[in-house]
Amino acid sequence: MTEATDFQRAYDDLLGQGLALDLTRGKPAPEQLDLAEEMLSLPGAGDHLSAAGVDVRNYGGDQGLPELREIFAELLNVPVAQLLALDNSSLSLMHDVLVYSLLHGRNGAEPWAGRSVKFLCPVPGYDRHFALCESMGIEMVPVALGERGPDVEQIAALVAEDPSIVGIWTVPTYANPTGAVYDEETVRALVSMPTAAPDFTIMWDNAYALHHLTDEEPAPIDVHGLAAAAGNPDRVISFASTSKITFAGAGVAFLGGSVETIAWFRNYAGFRSIGPNKVNQLRHVRFFGDAEGVRAHMRRHREIIAPKFDLALRILQERLGDAEAVRWSHPAGGYFITLEVADGTATRVVQLAKEAGIALTPAGASHPYRNDPDDRVIRLAPTMPSLAQLEAAIEGVAICVRLAAAEVPSQA
Repeated sequence: MTEATDFQRAYDDLLGQGLALDLTRGKPAPEQLDLAEEMLSLPGAGDHLSAAGVDVRNYGGDQGLPELREIFAELLNVPVAQLLALDNSSLSLMHDVLVYSLLHGRNGAEPWAGRSVKFLCPVPGYDRHFALCESMGIEMVPVALGERGPDVEQIAALVAEDPSIVGIWTVPTYANPTGAVYDEETVRALVSMPTAAPDFTIMWDNAYALHHLTDEEPAPIDVHGLAAAAGNPDRVISFASTSKITFAGAGVAFLGGSVETIAWFRNYAGFRSIGPNKVNQLRHVRFFGDAEGVRAHMRRHREIIAPKFDLALRILQERLGDAEAVRWSHPAGGYFITLEVADGTATRVVQLAKEAGIALTPAGASHPYRNDPDDRVIRLAPTMPSLAQLEAAIEGVAICVRLAAAEVPSQA
């Protein structure tokens, strides 16, 4: 009996289980959302004044509540004066920054809409970043991402010569999907390198800055301070949110930048909104109290999801540890595991998994235009399923990886 036959038999057994499992997106599990259940009763009746005596039920306050900004300024390593607390979605803020840059320009440069513009995209990367660029006609240029950040030599060569390259996407702490953590040397290079475009922008998506899976809790790098020290204070716009801290659909998003960048954003955002949801912001202040309250809350998250990552990694090692050309990330934080399968088989793995009732993020999603040239990267999201569901899903994925490789003569 051939190895391929063994894998086919295992897959046939998998088909017979009638699974309906989903590993597509990094959603908090219900147990994680329950951690913030108390917030639904906050702020209480009659509790509607901010620390400054402002009635949060009314219009205004476009910078967000100062007391909430103080909490997250400490956590994100951004000066309070350079941090806005806004509505629930950091992705919306990224969208707005791109739109304002397209329509109005940044740093005294011409609006992007009147130019041919490109963004650098470290790969593997975040599919929603790529979707934003594609929706707005911004050309994407892949660059390599390593364990300590993107290839700065490759980036420096590109941005020095091409004025149409106006930005780069970054997820500096526990990158989506690899779990890479940028080191200070990489960040110093990014904020200081000469660029042909005067408005070159680092989109610093610090979505997972507080999402640790181990006892080590590295503090976010002071990217705005480093940029200012390098003479490029306006180069970085940072983003974060509480979407995976409190309620995924009802959190608070943050935008950081230089004093000038904050003024630029507030100017155009003022036409869009009279102010953020300050009632929700006060709810977060009452729930957390201070920065240490956020840290303690995140440790409770870790107690729920770290065992899921441990389980997924153990199964991958047991089922695929001896598989040729297969490897996976071992993240210390964030929401994802990156699985790299044999070249040319990722699409087939996803298809086999779908037919077996296991939904995975589409192959190629980790690359601009959904084009993974090696067809090998698959993003796994272990947080949402129960442990029992996750075990069944990862066992099933391993079978699909083996079968897909066995179907290719060179991989058999």
